[in-house]
Amino acid sequence: MTKSLEEVNQSVPTEHKKKGFRKILAFLGPAYLVSVGYMDPGNWATDIAGGSQFGYTLVWVLLMSNLMALLLQSLSARLGIVTQRDLAQASRETYSKYINYILYFLAEIAIAACDLAEVLGMAIGINLLFGIPLLEAVLITVLDTFLLLFLINKGIRKMEAFIIALVAIIGFSFIFEMIFAEPEMHKVLEGLIPSIPNSAALYIAIGIIGATVMPHNLYLHSSLVQTRKFDRTPAGIKQALKYNFIDSTIALNLAFFVNAAILILAAATFHKNGMFEVAEIQDAHQFLEPLLGTKWAPVLFAVALIAAGQSSTVTGTLAGQIVMEGYLHFRIQPWVRRIVTRLIAIIPAVIVILIYGEGVTGKLLILSQVILSLQLGFAIIPLIHFVSDKSKMNGFHISKTTQVVSWIIAAIIVSLNAKLVYDEITSWLESSNHPIILWLTVVPLAFGFLTLLLYIVFKPFITKTKSIVNHSPHNLQLKFTPKESQSVKNIAISVDFSNADEAALNRAFELGGTAANYTLIHIVETVGALMYGVNVHDHETTIDEKLLLEYKEMLSEKGFNIKTELGFGKPNKVIPKIINEGNFDILVMGTHGHTGLKDILFGTTVDKLRHKISIPLLIVKK
Repeated sequence: MTKSLEEVNQSVPTEHKKKGFRKILAFLGPAYLVSVGYMDPGNWATDIAGGSQFGYTLVWVLLMSNLMALLLQSLSARLGIVTQRDLAQASRETYSKYINYILYFLAEIAIAACDLAEVLGMAIGINLLFGIPLLEAVLITVLDTFLLLFLINKGIRKMEAFIIALVAIIGFSFIFEMIFAEPEMHKVLEGLIPSIPNSAALYIAIGIIGATVMPHNLYLHSSLVQTRKFDRTPAGIKQALKYNFIDSTIALNLAFFVNAAILILAAATFHKNGMFEVAEIQDAHQFLEPLLGTKWAPVLFAVALIAAGQSSTVTGTLAGQIVMEGYLHFRIQPWVRRIVTRLIAIIPAVIVILIYGEGVTGKLLILSQVILSLQLGFAIIPLIHFVSDKSKMNGFHISKTTQVVSWIIAAIIVSLNAKLVYDEITSWLESSNHPIILWLTVVPLAFGFLTLLLYIVFKPFITKTKSIVNHSPHNLQLKFTPKESQSVKNIAISVDFSNADEAALNRAFELGGTAANYTLIHIVETVGALMYGVNVHDHETTIDEKLLLEYKEMLSEKGFNIKTELGFGKPNKVIPKIINEGNFDILVMGTHGHTGLKDILFGTTVDKLRHKISIPLLIVKK
């Protein structure tokens, strides 16, 4: 099996934490990795535009978005905790192959839109703080790829500490900004009363929702919560749900504070002084010093912007890998995934800046958030279906009241998006010199997505849930041709439940016959296993344990002496440890036969492994 997030090989123990605050701390963490996506630079553009144009009027949109996010993230966490599946895996089990391809494509678009916001935000921050031209600053953001990989390789706790430090920088920066701005608190409270002044406010409001409730975070959260190992009894699951809700509440409220502070800052400085058209982050930075009367205001603003972009860059990589694995059973090297994701974001940013100049980056940021909002329905609706399913949730399905509230939220988001799409298409048709082209392209595409949305809404109501199938490419249909030979006594065999196992097992049995002792070694290398090691308790770990036992039973019945060894993390590190600590004569390993570019993309365990073990290694090609 190929690897994902291979630099991470740490674990976070939870079972030894008995009760009280220590127990809560053991579960805290996943929501903080998720929350950084809720305060990324895409939020800044929509919040600044909303505050400068409409003052404190749209504060209620931020509050509503935060409540939506809290409910939806708790549903996502519930799915992962109870079913041990992430949202992508659950979708793959429910919908057809072609529908899943479309949902995967839409999820990738959302991730690219998020990364576009991070690229532009960090580049603008670098430009403002150091005076580096924006185009060059965009290219510099490629370097954060290597910083991320370095942090992951140092362990999840160090990465979490780094992120929390960046979030603290953002929070403290805006505490001082609020002190400088002196907002009118009675107007802030009035802004909590829902109102939409005009269609421009609707566009900004949808952008704020898209920037706050992020679809890829639903995939990410449903996976990260599986990294905590706990008692799988009803009481243990109930406790895990409670502690993860606490985790989500704290983390998302911190994100709400940051977003509200940005909008209030824009309202208290720009809108108050009649500057209603400040939508660009650069303009906001330029006007802060003369309006607030201190040179520290723009400096803190730029520092917080860089911290926001850098902290949220983690989200895209983890979510992208989870989405790819869940929908496609496809894993590539983490550095390849990160660079590809970053290039997808950088290319449109560079093109737009070259053609239209630096003045449109704010509009590009807002557009990226609207794209996120448009994709939300395709993530939210399946999620609500899954956590409402009594059989899938094993008695931990959400209540009728929660279902109703969840569907209302979904209806609000989808309705706002439908209104936005209708208005935009109507505007294009009226202003276009060649409307027939739009009628033949854009309009059918819009109807196609509407049909898909209706399909995923009603499909679970009219068809039964598919039986649960294993999401890994396991194949137990093995044929053996053992030959009697007593040249070796203790043979280790690396298995990955693919069709490469057949050749490896047969070759091993030719070496040792029925008299030798065989140890089947399988390494679990899911996102959870790579991040948390032996403490992971996700769905694929459970499946792999079961399949390894099936291998043992099947081969034992054929007369072989079989033992099993299940490892967690990077194969090139875990396998040598097992081999060198054991008493083996030889290690037999099957390969998939790919070379060259495929080795670069998917990685090769053999090259990293052969120098670390103290016994012969036999490579068997399928």
